[in-house]
Amino acid sequence: MPVRRLERLRLHRADRGFTLVELMVVMVLIAILLTIAVPRYFGTVDKGKASVQRQNIAAIRDAIDKYYGDQGKYPDALQDLVDKHYLREVPVDPLTDQRDWVTVAPADTALTGVYDIQSTKPAPNPNGKDNGSTP
Repeated sequence: MPVRRLERLRLHRADRGFTLVELMVVMVLIAILLTIAVPRYFGTVDKGKASVQRQNIAAIRDAIDKYYGDQGKYPDALQDLVDKHYLREVPVDPLTDQRDWVTVAPADTALTGVYDIQSTKPAPNPNGKDNGSTP
């Protein structure tokens, strides 16, 4: 008889679920893991955006150089690079999510047009190296 009673108690205990303490322990462990993972995730996203920005700047600068080599003058606007098929489209600055590049005129006053570009929001650079967002 005591064996059946013990089995009934075990079944009854298994049906109840988790205690509040057990749930709190699991929640604390999840919170600890999130405090480690979330900053790393956002840091990686920021590094990725900075990398894409550097690549976009390099692509635009390369297209400006090719345009100058072919046409003998600098483009009047970035859209000229698209119109003459040096770029498919003006790239989006991933830090601002817009096509709001700052154009730099040539230092030689005899020349006109877009000599170089910069981002309106340079990428943060923790290691102190040139990030390609300035000339």
